[in-house]
Amino acid sequence: MGIAKLAHYSIRTMDLEVSRRFYTDVMNFRVGFRPPFDFPGLWLYLDDDESEYGVVHLIGIDPDDPGRLVRYLGERVVDGMTGTGSVDHLAFLATDWPKMRERCNAHKVAYQERTVPSLGLHQVFIVDPSGLTVELNYPACEASR
Repeated sequence: MGIAKLAHYSIRTMDLEVSRRFYTDVMNFRVGFRPPFDFPGLWLYLDDDESEYGVVHLIGIDPDDPGRLVRYLGERVVDGMTGTGSVDHLAFLATDWPKMRERCNAHKVAYQERTVPSLGLHQVFIVDPSGLTVELNYPACEASR
C-alpha cells in the first residue's frame, strides 16, 4: 500500500493561544480531541469528523518544562522556529472566499490574492502567527464576489 494523502501538519509555537485564535477565528477550524500527551498542544479539525485526527496540530512549548516535548519529538532550536524554513507554503482547497475575506479583515490578517486563469483558480496567501505561509485555493469565480 502506498501513501494515500497528507494527514496533517504540525506547528511548534511559543504562544499556543495566539496560534489557536488564528486557526479557529480566521481559518475557521475547530479544536477537537487530542490524546493526553505530556506537553501542551491542540488538534484542529475542519469539521465535526475527528476520524482522521485533525488537519493542524499545534504544539505548545512550555518554557518552564521544555524537556517533556523534547523527550517526545526531539530537540529543535527555538531561534529557527519561525517562517517556513525550506517549506515554501502549505495549501488547502477552499470555498467561500467572501466569508474568509471578511474574517481576514475582521482579524487584521493581511492577504495576497492572484488568479491563475489557465487553472480557474483564485489563490489567497496568508501568514499564520508562526510565520507559516498558508495558501487557500478557491474557484476563480469567487474572486469577483
